[in-house]
Amino acid sequence: MTRTRLTPVEAVPENGSFLFTVSERDGTEEEVILVRCTPDTPPGGVEEPTVRAWRNACQHETDQRLDRGFGAAVRDGEVVCPKHGSMFDSCTGYCDTGKAAESYLSAVDVEVDDGAVYLTDPEVEYSHDGGLDDDDDDDDGPSSTSHLSF
Repeated sequence: MTRTRLTPVEAVPENGSFLFTVSERDGTEEEVILVRCTPDTPPGGVEEPTVRAWRNACQHETDQRLDRGFGAAVRDGEVVCPKHGSMFDSCTGYCDTGKAAESYLSAVDVEVDDGAVYLTDPEVEYSHDGGLDDDDDDDDGPSSTSHLSF
């Protein structure tokens, strides 16, 4: 099994995300987020926090990024979609609220070993830390980040 070291576990924020980019087998690039996860503690046991990786897209609208370059909102163990407020469990990826209810985030395989996070998914290859480069020169100015409608 091939694995690529991504980052130390402590670099993954408690209430945010670590953003990186992978290449798919067809050459397209896609963003992935790492988030902290504390699974349910078994009776009498102590469960250590771990890390999960999810494709950086809400399942309600897959072009809606969860991490827009400054960390995903993570509250009480859930990743919050900034557009509709759908909330995804950081451990399972399951959404039980909002417009994405009854869906799951798309997982990317990672493992934690000796304090570091490694990419282990055979379907993708590590490209770089951070998001996709936005090199569009035909941008006419700042785009709105507001998703409010009246």
